[in-house]
Amino acid sequence: MNIIERVAPVEIVKSLQAAGTHPLMAKLYAARGVVQASELDTSLKHLLDPESLSGARAAAARLAQCIASQEHVCIVADYDCDGATACAVAYLGLKSMGAEHVSYIVPDRVNDGYGLTPLIAQRVHALGAQVLMTVDNGMASFTGVQVAKELGLDVIITDHHLPASTTPSADVIVNPNQRGCNFASKNLAGVGVVFYVLVALRTHLRELGHFGEPPTRQPKLDALLPLVALGTVADVVILDSNNRRLVEQGLQRMRLGHMPPGIKALLDVSGKQAATLSAQDLGFVLGPRINAAGRLSDMSQGIECLITDDPLKAQALAQTLQDINQSRKGIEVEMKEQALELASSIFDDTDTPPHALCLFDPDFHEGVVGLVASRMKELYHRPTFVFAQSQSPGKEHLLKGSGRSIPGFHLRDALDLMSKKHPELILQFGGHAMAAGCTIEEDQLALFEAAFQNVAHAQLDEQALQMVLLSDGSLGAEHCNWPVAELIKSSVWGQGFLTPVFVDDFGVLSQKIVGQKHLSLKLQLAAVEISGIWFGRTEPLGTRARLAYRLECDEWRGQKKLQLMVQGEA
Repeated sequence: MNIIERVAPVEIVKSLQAAGTHPLMAKLYAARGVVQASELDTSLKHLLDPESLSGARAAAARLAQCIASQEHVCIVADYDCDGATACAVAYLGLKSMGAEHVSYIVPDRVNDGYGLTPLIAQRVHALGAQVLMTVDNGMASFTGVQVAKELGLDVIITDHHLPASTTPSADVIVNPNQRGCNFASKNLAGVGVVFYVLVALRTHLRELGHFGEPPTRQPKLDALLPLVALGTVADVVILDSNNRRLVEQGLQRMRLGHMPPGIKALLDVSGKQAATLSAQDLGFVLGPRINAAGRLSDMSQGIECLITDDPLKAQALAQTLQDINQSRKGIEVEMKEQALELASSIFDDTDTPPHALCLFDPDFHEGVVGLVASRMKELYHRPTFVFAQSQSPGKEHLLKGSGRSIPGFHLRDALDLMSKKHPELILQFGGHAMAAGCTIEEDQLALFEAAFQNVAHAQLDEQALQMVLLSDGSLGAEHCNWPVAELIKSSVWGQGFLTPVFVDDFGVLSQKIVGQKHLSLKLQLAAVEISGIWFGRTEPLGTRARLAYRLECDEWRGQKKLQLMVQGEA
């Protein structure tokens, strides 16, 4: 592992400090590209204007017509946490503004596949809907949109995925990544796009006098921000200043107890306290419980949990999601062990891993391949695709793959290159730079692996293949305390705005193996003694060690605990 210290421009650090930012936080923010204090202002007034989001006004106008004439709007969602929260936001938001006929359909991962398919369009038509609105999908649904239009449906696409060279023939497309869109943040999650559409809709309805004069019946859309925050963090989009505002505003409300009953119930079953909730909790505690429904069961259970106003129903659904997530963990552990065995058959510990990894086992579960790809990518620092056999009846000859990438390798663009060079290879694909998915014929797996390796060889040099850990330099004993740990925890960290990692020299007072594969440490930094944990490490340290670590605080049953989460040895 190559540990590189971030650079924090001195003048920007001074400017942030002069504006009242804590000295340590000023350095951390400046090192992550913050250039002025206004970027740290998380108030709603600084959110980007919906007017600059192409298609938002047109979508608002069509949805306003639906409300005026009480047409039936059917939401077609995706089966991950972003899709579920986007569906919940669209459903609750439209209802709050007077729409009486709102329904939703979420495809089944196994039987339906991703996005708006022709069969999903037919199901929407059979429900009697006049308007089909996608959330967190649609940009790749050319045939599905065409069928919906042939059936007489108006189609509104709200999505954030990268478009192909052409776009579906929908009536309206709202996507910050579509060509010609001047929205300053290209990193909105699907749930963020929907939230902006609702803000534009409320403005349009207010201009029409829908809420009365003065508009006393105007709904407060900020009640939806906990859902926006959850979906944004869970989808691992880059947390630019606009996304950080959305997440922080959602967290502030949750910490005060203002959240849908479903989120509260999920916190209860996971043992988390709302008052101390962090962005990391959204990504690692709540998000997986919602995602588990789409991976192993029916995502409508997750959506129902998020939209119900009945606390008892929410509690029952949250417990169901908790149980599904426990099953998911067991499957993931088994699959990871299988994946490690497959990797070891390709190379052993003394070999350099190939430029990319492509793994398949007939026993893999298609709902969990993305998680395993992520684990393997983290372990080997290689672009990784993991495939599973389709579990859909009659489609067992197909393999469904999920990929995760490393900096410098755009996964969706790689798939695009492969499909152009081998037009019959990939039946369907889509995604982002760091995560993508595809479907291939099983007998094409060897060709896929070869093509994947060729693109990786062409684009990744030895420097890109070197695992890099960005650090924030020395924390020092003066900052190794509970108040600083709480200050760090209170900020929004995540993709593109990573949690601070520090590097310091420690005395190793004691060490022992816990849980058979983790190293528990007692460390000393100057006069400060502190505990540490190094997950996945069993090899003992010497009496002194230079460690890269995260400073974390936890509170359990009234007891405060400060701990270092060791990331590596410098």
